[in-house]
Amino acid sequence: MREYLVWQTETRRIDWWALREDDYFPIAADEHGIIASRVFPGLRLDAPAMLADDMRRVMETLQAGLASAEHAAFVTRLAANR
Repeated sequence: MREYLVWQTETRRIDWWALREDDYFPIAADEHGIIASRVFPGLRLDAPAMLADDMRRVMETLQAGLASAEHAAFVTRLAANR
């Protein structure tokens, strides 16, 4: 498993971890609280919106990432490796 996400419901916290050299390290959110996958370019989670149950904003962030050039390039690489 190269990444994993933990949603701590009691403490209202979301942490995303990435594997690097046999150890997991937290992926820091940006200044807006967005956490971006290192494995799946374009996969982004608006952690504050998720914790606030603002699914509209969560989906907007997700859709923007999936519409990004970095995600399109990732999909192209995947298709080429079939």
